[in-house]
Amino acid sequence: MALPSVGAKSVLVKLLAAPINPSDINMIQGSYAILPDLPAVGGNEGVAQILEVGSQVKALRPGDWVIPRDAGLGTWRTAAVLAEDDVISLPNDIPLFSAATLGVNPCTAFRMLSDFEELKPGDTVIQNAANSGVGQAVIQIAAARGIQTINVVRDRPDLTQLIDRLKAMGASHVIKEETLRRHEMKELFKTCPRPKLALNGVGGKSATELLRHLQVGGSMVTYGGMAKQPVTVPVSALIFKNVKVKGFWVTQWKRTHSQDEGALRGMLDELCSLIRQGKLTAPACSEVGLQDFRKALDTAMQPFTSAKQVLVV
Repeated sequence: MALPSVGAKSVLVKLLAAPINPSDINMIQGSYAILPDLPAVGGNEGVAQILEVGSQVKALRPGDWVIPRDAGLGTWRTAAVLAEDDVISLPNDIPLFSAATLGVNPCTAFRMLSDFEELKPGDTVIQNAANSGVGQAVIQIAAARGIQTINVVRDRPDLTQLIDRLKAMGASHVIKEETLRRHEMKELFKTCPRPKLALNGVGGKSATELLRHLQVGGSMVTYGGMAKQPVTVPVSALIFKNVKVKGFWVTQWKRTHSQDEGALRGMLDELCSLIRQGKLTAPACSEVGLQDFRKALDTAMQPFTSAKQVLVV
């Protein structure tokens, strides 16, 4: 692509690293909530470095690291000329992969832990897809706030290693999907309170099981649907436990708060502070050169993929 000249309020950036997320693949498949006009550049997340700024750009300077403010920017490329308002700066003293993967999953985790229930130290959150990018961020942000997590994962050949890895991140409990339906849950709730908040990235039976374990008046927030099955809510949970069933999409949150400069800035600053303290690390990443994008996409679509594919320019 030929790059346009840098206008008064635009910036020239060099892309440094951009991950492949499930939502990026959904966008290519045409099944995502926002679809760019074609021809389009894939990728909704990543970190870039500013090379040149327009004459009226005040807040950014060459050398700064920036990430997209919104989805649909197209990060799987080597360079771009973007409007100043399309990006927001990050400190460049955090690890590259932490910066590249900050805008979607950690922000989703941060908002879900902040906006739906008033969680205090000692409270419990239960989540499925605990090994996902969002799941790993939830574990770490919750641990930093003194909140216990019950983390549900699918059974797999390397389950023991996965449990150890999640516990090393700060997970209080890690259990298999099947355990949700067993008597062992009663024993677990002798050691921690029933969760006020359930986070659902799967749907189907898994979501229904999360709901069953919520405390009275608790909330289940759905942010993904890996199982491609609808969420079924038991009538008893609505009537007798008065549970709340909600959804969350970080892109919508960013658009709703687009005029509130402090909201996104404050969240990113808090996340970067956790990163600097070693309390929030990037998910396991596999570095792939941009020219090997086909291999990276194929790998990203395999089941039980533990490492996030990151395109490096």
